[in-house]
Order: sequence, then structure tokens, then C-alpha cells
Amino acid sequence: MEKGLTFAYEMGDNIYINLTNRCSNACTFCVRNGKDSYYGNKLWLQREPTCGEVLAAVPQKPYKEAVFCGFGEPTERVGVLVEVAAALKARGFKIRINTNGQGNLINGRDITADLAGVVDYVNVSMNAPSAEEYQAVCKSRFGERAFTAMLDFAALCAERGIKTVFSVVDCIGRQKVEECARIAAARNIPLRVRPMIYDS
Repeated sequence: MEKGLTFAYEMGDNIYINLTNRCSNACTFCVRNGKDSYYGNKLWLQREPTCGEVLAAVPQKPYKEAVFCGFGEPTERVGVLVEVAAALKARGFKIRINTNGQGNLINGRDITADLAGVVDYVNVSMNAPSAEEYQAVCKSRFGERAFTAMLDFAALCAERGIKTVFSVVDCIGRQKVEECARIAAARNIPLRVRPMIYDS
């Protein structure tokens, strides 16, 4: 894969932050599979950026949101994530994280306290209605325990006052989407159904 130094990229009214290519999942449907870029943005990184490099890459202009979402899982670098988020929030940004919800497993501790206060909105990818099915499509390095950890992470974020939603990709089928909706409703967390992304 061709690698570059795209630490921040624009899409629509948002600025997206690309901290890492590391991810605890190897999802079968991931947009990065077999791709060099995402809508023209070369997101495979030659190296991971410092906080200063990320902030320098964010233009001095208003955006609807600053979204931590690249070709990797942003909570793999929670320290830099929090530092960048705090700096951007001080500039008036709304902060969102798109995450697989395995941040507590990745870091070996509850990181939701670190996120509270600097993160406004967390989108947690559920993607399947059971641990077995989740592991089949997401292939977490943590095995089936990743599913429960993901649900618990979302609940902790919500408890700490962070706006939290679950999401699923529509390619899993209507029945599984409905099962995921019931799981989300039981936790009083909204579910968003996302279309499968094919364009790169």
C-alpha cells in the first residue's frame, strides 16, 4: 500500500483526524481493505503523528465537527487523542470519535474518564448482535470478549455524559440490524444504520 502523511483530511463540513493505522479488529467489510486511499485521501501512514503535527495539519477555519476516524482505531493512541481533542475543543470544535469500542481492552483500563470533558460524541460500531457473529465479521485480536467490552464501553461513555450512539453497517441484513436495535434499546443508546461504503 502507498503510504503518506495525511494526519487530517476534510470531508463535507468536518475535519477528520487520522492518528494511526493500528486496529484491534480486522473487519471483513472495512473500507481500508485493499485500498490505497479513501475518497482521494491517502490514509495509510508512513508513521504516527505527534499532537503538534496533527494540530498543524488542521486548517484555521471552522468545521461542524472534528472527527477522530482514519484507517485505524483512534483509541489505540488515547493519550494523543485526548491531547489533540482538548486543543481542538479549546478552538471551539465539537469532537467526535468513531470507534470499535475496544479502547478499554486496548489500553488495559477504563479510558472513558479521559474522554469525558474533551469528547462530545462517540460513535461505537456494533456490527453484529452476538459475540460469535461479531468475531466472525470483526476478527478482534481479543476474541469474543471484544463484543461485551464494546457494549460496556458505550454504556460507560453514556454514563459519563458523552453523547453515544451505536452503529451497524447495513450489509449485515435486516434481521441482524433489528437484533442490534434491540440490544441498543436495552441500554438506552440510539442505533444508527450506516450504508456500506464501496467508493474509495
